[in-house]
Amino acid sequence: MKAEVPLRALRLAAAAAVLCSATLLPRAAALTPQQVLVVANSRVPASLSSAEYYARRRAIPRTQVLAVPMPEQEEISRQEFDRSVAAPVEDWLLRNGAADRILVIVTTLGVPLKIRGGDGPQGDRAAVDSELAAIYPGLKGRPVPLAGPWSNPYFNRKEPFRHPDFPLYLVARLGGYTFTDVRAMVDRALAARNRGVAVIDLKGGWLDDGDHWLKTAASLLPPGRVVLDESGAVVTGVRGVIAWASWGSNDPARKRRDPGFQFLPGAIVTQFVSTDGRTLREPPPGWQYGDWRRPETHFEGSPQSLAADWIRFGATAATGHVYEPFLHFSPRPQILLPQYLAGRTLGESFYASIPAISWMNLLLGDPLCRLAPE
Repeated sequence: MKAEVPLRALRLAAAAAVLCSATLLPRAAALTPQQVLVVANSRVPASLSSAEYYARRRAIPRTQVLAVPMPEQEEISRQEFDRSVAAPVEDWLLRNGAADRILVIVTTLGVPLKIRGGDGPQGDRAAVDSELAAIYPGLKGRPVPLAGPWSNPYFNRKEPFRHPDFPLYLVARLGGYTFTDVRAMVDRALAARNRGVAVIDLKGGWLDDGDHWLKTAASLLPPGRVVLDESGAVVTGVRGVIAWASWGSNDPARKRRDPGFQFLPGAIVTQFVSTDGRTLREPPPGWQYGDWRRPETHFEGSPQSLAADWIRFGATAATGHVYEPFLHFSPRPQILLPQYLAGRTLGESFYASIPAISWMNLLLGDPLCRLAPE
């Protein structure tokens, strides 16, 4: 996870975010099933099964499930994205007069994951979901530039998400290694309760921006609900976990994939890892985190941890990055965790926590998930 900050304005916004997040939010009106469009790849049975199961469990109208043929590869070209993913979604929204009514787009296992392209702060490669989040302005005649990230108009906002006030879509993915993982994710989201502890695990040693954000997140949560570790060791074996924020495999002390946590329904995991959303393919048995200098230890081009692992290990949601996002464009735990534990929906909490869209960010989880009061 590199620490470059391509946009000075976002650095200033980040400083303001720490100050503004200190007040927990009142419980607001939730997003509704009528505001959701579910998108599936009609060529992938697991995608169709995920869409059908989610729509049924969340009572989403059948007319708001869009299944179209898409490439079956995880990584696609910009032309393939425009033709096979963005165009059908945009056409459905316009044809149904739903560009403003729909607030949330849910992609499913089997929808392409990432768009190849130029890298670096002004590159045009991106997560498919993050590009879908940015199609709203184009529907209004003001398309988002392709180069680099686009400043997120919902960053650090506390108001309920609505159109046209916030010109983007909240996009999340029903994703895991298998349809069984997705089904468990949806079931856990429906059973989510506001209980348990948040585990905040710093790398230890010298404090950089990421560790400061983690410490701030811990300070904004109720003291009795936080397990904070500032040592060089890694936390394992905690029970009753509702949230976990850490450096993942970027913590030099973390060598093994399974932390041995007991995750509660509704639990979210967020980590500062550059490529944890690079694939939803399952690693071979016995694979553990590797070393960038030893390609034989890599899986799908990287030695780093995988967001889909957390769904398999019992979490309900996980953030990730399909390519290098740079640290300052990763989710801010000091926004994400206080908002989510204050009762906001997962979709609103996540998008309030990321400074940019049309970028590398990925959310695995049900965006309607909300921690019900105990």
